[in-house]
Amino acid sequence: MDKSSFLTLDEVASNLKVTRQTVSKYIKNKDLNAVKINKSYRITVNDFEKFINKNSTVEEPQISYLKRTKNCYLDYENKSEVFDILFTYINGDFKLIEQNHDAKDNMYIFGDNYFVLKKLLETHKEKVDLIYIDPPFGTGQDFNSIDDDSAYSDKLIDSDFLEFLRKRLFLLRELLSECGSIYLHIDKKIGHYVKIIMDEVFGFKNFINDITRIKCNPKNFARNAYGNYSDIILYYAKNRDKQIWNEIREPMDEEKRKELFPKKHPKYGSYTTNPIHAPGKTIDGDTGMEWKGMLPPKGRHWRYSREVLTKLDAQGLIEWSSNGNPRKIVLASEHKGFKIQDVWEFKDKGLSYVDYPTQKNESLLDRIIRNSSNENSIVLDCFCGSGSTLKVANKLNRSWIGIDNSTHSFEVVRKSFKRENIKCNYFEYVSKE
Repeated sequence: MDKSSFLTLDEVASNLKVTRQTVSKYIKNKDLNAVKINKSYRITVNDFEKFINKNSTVEEPQISYLKRTKNCYLDYENKSEVFDILFTYINGDFKLIEQNHDAKDNMYIFGDNYFVLKKLLETHKEKVDLIYIDPPFGTGQDFNSIDDDSAYSDKLIDSDFLEFLRKRLFLLRELLSECGSIYLHIDKKIGHYVKIIMDEVFGFKNFINDITRIKCNPKNFARNAYGNYSDIILYYAKNRDKQIWNEIREPMDEEKRKELFPKKHPKYGSYTTNPIHAPGKTIDGDTGMEWKGMLPPKGRHWRYSREVLTKLDAQGLIEWSSNGNPRKIVLASEHKGFKIQDVWEFKDKGLSYVDYPTQKNESLLDRIIRNSSNENSIVLDCFCGSGSTLKVANKLNRSWIGIDNSTHSFEVVRKSFKRENIKCNYFEYVSKE
């Protein structure tokens, strides 16, 4: 970026995370150099950088992305300065190709996602609640469609690929809302490096999960190695204390119901029983006192107050054994499902894909979108390929933005969206230089 180019007071305020009035105070106190052009003050990029370097803290919140992270980070020759990634000027705009609705979102943008994301910062900074991306994996290969037409290129490898991804991650971070999160799909060959970059961009403290995704059936190849049938999804929040989390649970199937709830209640249906006492003696208090003429076993206490136990018994929710031992009845109908773990089985279509190579399972995307966004949240996929993320977001009443620079992607999305009656406005990023 040209160090002599100018920033407005609003731009400086936005990037320092302070008010315009605070920036004016810095100028008045001569902490920040500025020049007056006509009736407005402007700050050169060079003076802004000097101000940042001089002041370890400005006002809370600090300018975390302009400082060297305290986390581990990768070092390589072609690594860009964060300031240049965020503030390099681009001279381009979105050209409307086709309009099918009047909403501001629900759009597909054709173009290099680096430039598209920078342009979106003008309108969508801190407005996106969920980002899912399935970028190239740094394989050094080209991928063709089922008709053997070019689909997308994955020629960048090693540090070139890592920097390609890193630059876009910094832009994506700026687009995320304070309650937003990002899921990045990657393979295990390059994923450990990408994890370090994600720590640099989003902060180690905002790491949530490393999800293992079973992508295919077990392989029986001839190489002297274990079979590779999984990849990973790196899940980070913008701020883990504020992230959207809807706690979607895995429903219980009939086989599991029979296993976990083998008994039949004449009134309530399938059930099992649990002890009404727990380890640990209560010296003083209601849960250590006599109920129904009995005390809790030695070294234990009642799980519930005596009042609650009496109500449960009156409702027929205490089962008494033949020797008078009480147990609480737990109903299958009240089971909320199983907490989702960090190993997921969502297999790819492989050679049977319909629209796009590496097309992802929509059930996987459904889980992510339902868990980490709300209705009317904006969902963004800047490597959107076949548009699967956009389709699922649309079904779940989310707003959405898709970006891709593949002509094949553009054609596939338009064709499938028309077939499924999904209303989308199509744009192209056009440079004015």
